[in-house]
Amino acid sequence: MGSVGPIIDLYVLFAVATAVIQVAYMGLVGTFPFNAFLSGVLSCIGTAVLAVCLRIQVNKDNKEFKNLPPERAFADFVLCNLVLHLVIMNFLG
Repeated sequence: MGSVGPIIDLYVLFAVATAVIQVAYMGLVGTFPFNAFLSGVLSCIGTAVLAVCLRIQVNKDNKEFKNLPPERAFADFVLCNLVLHLVIMNFLG
């Protein structure tokens, strides 16, 4: 896995920007389907947190995860995202 740090950083920025747009939209329009709003924001923030964890694990300068292969870190990221979004779908009702 090459230098994927900037790509992951852009992904985190996109996820956080999406959450900010959702909060701004809720402020303008209202909070009628509040579960949908919470699900959307928590999905974006949770995805950003998981991406930051992936970024930490694939960083070559990090000594704590030097024995962890990048493929394993990505597999953990995908599995955690799957669990996160299953919980979010359940919360939508």
